[in-house]
Amino acid sequence: MTPPAPAPEDDWLGEAQRLTRDPPADGDSDGGGGAGGRRARRAGQGGGSRGPRWGRLVVLAIALAAVAAAAWVVVSLFQPFKGEGEGRPVRVSIPQGATLGDIADLLEERGVVASAGFFELRARLAGRSGDLKPGSYELREDMSFTAALDELEKGVPPNVTIVSVPEGLSRREIAPIVKSSPLRGGYMRASRRNPELRPRRYGAPRGASLEGFLFPATYELRKGRPARALVTAQLEAFKRNFDKVDLRYARRKNLTPYDVLIIASLIDREAAVPKERRLVSSVIYNRLRDDISLGIDATVRFITGNWREPLKESELANPSLYNTRVHAGLPPGPIGNPGLDAIRAAANPARTGYLFYVAAVCGNGRHKFAETDAEFQRYVDEYNAAREERGGKSPTNC
Repeated sequence: MTPPAPAPEDDWLGEAQRLTRDPPADGDSDGGGGAGGRRARRAGQGGGSRGPRWGRLVVLAIALAAVAAAAWVVVSLFQPFKGEGEGRPVRVSIPQGATLGDIADLLEERGVVASAGFFELRARLAGRSGDLKPGSYELREDMSFTAALDELEKGVPPNVTIVSVPEGLSRREIAPIVKSSPLRGGYMRASRRNPELRPRRYGAPRGASLEGFLFPATYELRKGRPARALVTAQLEAFKRNFDKVDLRYARRKNLTPYDVLIIASLIDREAAVPKERRLVSSVIYNRLRDDISLGIDATVRFITGNWREPLKESELANPSLYNTRVHAGLPPGPIGNPGLDAIRAAANPARTGYLFYVAAVCGNGRHKFAETDAEFQRYVDEYNAAREERGGKSPTNC
């Protein structure tokens, strides 16, 4: 009988054994061994060729990435597709003495340019870093670097004056600023009343002046204009900004818009550190809720006009309704003209249990806040001890 043919599995195994058999020692080719050697050489040749090919691809990819990055830098720096800006108008005030970096940061913050860093680099490469003039400019959002530089090099027209009103100042404090400008007329009289705004619409009592409504900002006016023109511009700015404030929480506490302005004017005088505005506001709300006198010395300074010297005992005992040491509740009106951040803090205080705050030793304007009288007294003792160590001088700035 003819022996049966081997099973397919056995034949596969035999083939595998033949292919993996060691070649002859002398390297001669025979049957399966020779075929295996040729396969091995072809496989080795293929593997060797893949290495250089992948290396070339990696180098090419890096080169393309570098070219793309360089192109992005060039486009970002020279902005060949940008013009004079298609966004909304933006008022930008460049202060006297501002550096190129300061100007670049300000333009990016207001949305005039896309990148402060690229703007500064573009100005330096073009040799235009030293010709940028201070002043109040009306620019546009998303301007090209070149267009922005062109405007800043032109400067403010020679017949225009810039009046900068800091946040929180009272009418009496703003008046000397206006007097030193080329505007005509007295600011105190001009800021008593103005047809642009009626304080009673905001809850002010009959006869109230415009104190609190004279929005602090930098204004550009033609030289020789009356002080009344500045007041009108301030009132217009106030209405634009006040419309942005959410008054719902204040209304739930039975406070009028005028009350919010009064609180904001107190905050602007009391909070030197921006993050403390809402905390100071919470103390005022909590003391009003508990019918505790506010005890804010800035109200005494407002009625005495003493903003810098230590208050005397006679001043602290002033019977005016503005004296919140003597009278509970809010003063009759604002003690200054608050900025938007203070107004927002006054309308929406932090939710705390604080009833007191004390200037922090070496706090550089910061305060320590307390919920209890005992905690408050401990902070007062720390402050007084530090002041005594300094011979009676304020220990807040170190």
